[in-house]
Amino acid sequence: MATNLIDTIQQNLGYPPLEKIDPNQQELKSDNGHKFTHELGQAAIPAVLAGLYKQSQSETGASQILEADPDAGALQLLFERKEDVAVEKVSRYTGVPAEKSRIAMERIAAEAVRLVQELVKNTPTPGKVKAIMGDQRHNILVYLPAAMQMGYLLGDNTLDDRTNKMEGPISSFMHKIEDKMAGKDS
Repeated sequence: MATNLIDTIQQNLGYPPLEKIDPNQQELKSDNGHKFTHELGQAAIPAVLAGLYKQSQSETGASQILEADPDAGALQLLFERKEDVAVEKVSRYTGVPAEKSRIAMERIAAEAVRLVQELVKNTPTPGKVKAIMGDQRHNILVYLPAAMQMGYLLGDNTLDDRTNKMEGPISSFMHKIEDKMAGKDS
């Protein structure tokens, strides 16, 4: 799949480019004295997409994504009524007030759901949603700060595991094998 949801959402909503997480340190690779708005995007975009990924991996969740009105409760849909905890995690990580974090996360969730619906418009099936988000998993994980513990919130500790954030020829090959074994390849 050619579309990288992280990059597309970052560009569409006007956030500065995100930085990848160092898999060894579990934090940003460089600290350039980010402004809060940058940190908010750095934390909120991958956090929301982790929720979208997790929701898309069940038949029911993928169907709900297909049928959702992006502008009406997308954040609640992605976090299954745990959105307050997700907002608090992003707020705590960034130092941005919870209300500002919530507004940003709601915009990101609406844009993410809208993009996925657009990507599957020719074949709007739960399986297609699952495949698209399966293809996005690694792109999401390399930007997701482990300190927020989104994997714990979503019931999938592999999201916070440093081995899933590694890149390079061998790691990329291993991620492809993982995807094949999990039936994620499209």
